[in-house]
Amino acid sequence: MSSAFPAMKILQPLSTTRSPEKPLFDLLKSPSSFLGSASKLRFNAQKPSPSSSYSSSCHRPSTIVAVSDVVKEKKTLKSNSSLSNLLITKEEGLELYEDMVLGRAFEDMCAQMYYRGKMFGFVHLYNGQEAVSTGFIKLLKQEDYVCSTYRDHVHALSKGVPARAVMSELFGKTTGCCRGQGGSMHMFSKEHNLLGGFAFIGEGIPVATGAAFTSKYRREVLKEAGCDSVTLAFFGDGTCNNGQFFECLNMAALWKLPIVFVVENNLWAIGMSHLRATSDPEIWKKGPAFGMPGVHVDGMDVLKVREVAKEAIARARRGEGPTLVECETYRFRGHSLADPDELRDPAEKARYSARDPITALKKYMIENNLVNEAELKAIERRIDEVIEDAVEFGDKSPLPSRSQLLENVFADPKGFGIGPDGKYRCEDPKFTEGTAHV
Repeated sequence: MSSAFPAMKILQPLSTTRSPEKPLFDLLKSPSSFLGSASKLRFNAQKPSPSSSYSSSCHRPSTIVAVSDVVKEKKTLKSNSSLSNLLITKEEGLELYEDMVLGRAFEDMCAQMYYRGKMFGFVHLYNGQEAVSTGFIKLLKQEDYVCSTYRDHVHALSKGVPARAVMSELFGKTTGCCRGQGGSMHMFSKEHNLLGGFAFIGEGIPVATGAAFTSKYRREVLKEAGCDSVTLAFFGDGTCNNGQFFECLNMAALWKLPIVFVVENNLWAIGMSHLRATSDPEIWKKGPAFGMPGVHVDGMDVLKVREVAKEAIARARRGEGPTLVECETYRFRGHSLADPDELRDPAEKARYSARDPITALKKYMIENNLVNEAELKAIERRIDEVIEDAVEFGDKSPLPSRSQLLENVFADPKGFGIGPDGKYRCEDPKFTEGTAHV
């Protein structure tokens, strides 16, 4: 499977230290071209000139470029061959497959429920991008943080939020993870350290940076030795032209925060092609400008994503600072369920659909004798049951009361939300006179 995909690229800042764990972002020998290389992980480890006016400790970026396929070339296994060259164990493969199938099946059901009038507002589906969520989030600990975007359902599921809680939130019910007040674009779970989906692009990046700062502060200032939590900030290619992105890259690099910036580059910002919207479409190159590694990886291959995620998360946990990872992926549906998806070239859509990340993982595991069809079918049946149960649970759950409108809005709602008689103003029949029914 790996040999069918383009190479992964890494751009590394000048100052790099090797870990005894032999990290992925290692310094080897020579650079390679950006596109289509099958070279193994390589770096041009240039030394600063002796005549340089900068101190050797100066925190500055460089133009060191590296290209890597990261994933080992696929080898045809003989019946008596060793499995030592495989990238995953059977257990890991089944976990990845189950999480990706859960995400896909959940989103397909969301589309059905939306068109049946069970959901309202904008609903953005994740179909096609599952390798990114699964490849990163399934490597996290419970105490690690995730900040998402408006396309957040699958991030929530990967982080462990129950399908019932996510579906109920989409239905606007009290049993939802935000008691029905967040909806599709604002999934949040304190229990699972999911810090939210955000409707406006770029909103979540400062929140994620703040969470990473909290982790560093607790460990280095409050001396909480066991605090090694890492934060993942997910966002799209369109966000990378916004100010919050650059400001937070600067801050994270300056303070060596334990954060990974994950760009889900699905090539389209609503109806605007990424190639038309930015002066340099290679987002991964922006990392070294701030003194952090920049990595480009095939976001349609969960195994490649996972290999990159392992090292990016590990170096953040070791206190070595942030990483910018650009995952080149593709959404199989329109921008939202209100988008007829008429702007993208049908040939482009067909090309990426043929590289479905779930199909690719399934093929890899079967060809390498990790699993059989029966085991995968059993997972698919189990997921179908989980989705059906989530829909039934959400449908039967109660709607929020009107008084919930003003909860969690004001620190002290008295004088606005609560009248002199101590009752919620919104329960007064005249509260919504002249406005749409609430």
